Amino acid sequence: MNIEQLRADTPGVAHLVHFNNAGAALMPEPVIEAVTNHLQQEARLGGYEAAGQQAAALDNVYNAIGRLINAQPDEIAVIENATRAWDMAFYSLPLRPGDVVLTSTTEYAGNYIPYLQLKKLRGIELRIIPNDEHGQVSLPALKTLLEDERVALVSLPVIATNGGPVQPIEQIGALARAAGVLFLLDACQGVGQMPIDVKRIGCHMLAATSRKYLRGPRGMGFLYVEKALCQNLEPVFLDLHAASLQTPDTFSLRGDAKRFENWECNVAAKLGLGAAVDYALAQGIEPMWQRIQHLASHLRERLAMIPAVTLQDQGTLQSGIVTFTHRHGSATQVQHWLAGQAKRINVSTSTFRSTMLDMQQRDLLEVSRASVHAYNTEAEIDTLAAALTHLPRA
Repeated sequence: MNIEQLRADTPGVAHLVHFNNAGAALMPEPVIEAVTNHLQQEARLGGYEAAGQQAAALDNVYNAIGRLINAQPDEIAVIENATRAWDMAFYSLPLRPGDVVLTSTTEYAGNYIPYLQLKKLRGIELRIIPNDEHGQVSLPALKTLLEDERVALVSLPVIATNGGPVQPIEQIGALARAAGVLFLLDACQGVGQMPIDVKRIGCHMLAATSRKYLRGPRGMGFLYVEKALCQNLEPVFLDLHAASLQTPDTFSLRGDAKRFENWECNVAAKLGLGAAVDYALAQGIEPMWQRIQHLASHLRERLAMIPAVTLQDQGTLQSGIVTFTHRHGSATQVQHWLAGQAKRINVSTSTFRSTMLDMQQRDLLEVSRASVHAYNTEAEIDTLAAALTHLPRA
């Protein structure tokens, strides 16, 4: 990859060292331009008129996302964020009393809470797939759980928000398909970081965000729903974009995944998402993934050399999310210390509340999270390591 060009395209790197890409990555210039140019056009022309002039570019957003994840454009819905995209898929499933949902210990609390809500409202059951010795989903255990005919859904994240392993999603998808069970994949930390091919994975639904490794604007995400399944799902919320009124007593749903959208949206952010996908595709997802893995490996090596730091990552295949604890201070103190350096260093804190099951199993209350992207450098990693070496005792 042309790292110099990546950094030249990223104005933020001139001012700080950014290792919070699993939260919100730094946007490249083409994304910034797509958003700001459209906002200026709205100011000059009016919102509806500006959107009308961008009809072709807005259509391209669906085409670009389709190329990114190997899906058809009519299997894509662009929704205001990944949480709402995931919700639209999950709550639309006709889960009934006694149906079983399988998830992993690394499930995000924002998804876990809806499971508990439908357990209360509809009487579904929730079961946790045990981990193997590497801290990732045990495939033999999953296969055994899928023998229960009441299992209706497998739902989990490809990579946890607090790091952890890259789940074996292709094998999980194959097992779910063989059992005739739906598979909903939370790919928020995967899309833009690693190759994601919904056909190879075999997932029926996938939700992802714009702001993380895709490097798009905040407040935008997307949902993939396999065409055959889409025809059988009625979203929990409808409007005149998702459906059309046929008579005073009847309506009809759209035939494509846009039935999960609503009419009003942030057009500038939608164009920014499209620009982010185009940019990622132009750079190449596979080279990006290799670069991220290289940097993450280098970061783990440097952190392992600091006596006060303990790495907390698991899995046979690890991602660009590197988590650790520091003997001299809490994760919050580490975050604040790094932010106060001469050249600000951004990391984040992942807490017990976000991935409770995993953190309970590992007896952790919080971890520091340093998430690298392809535009980061080895020198920036050395800067982070040096700062952590000098963290004062709390």
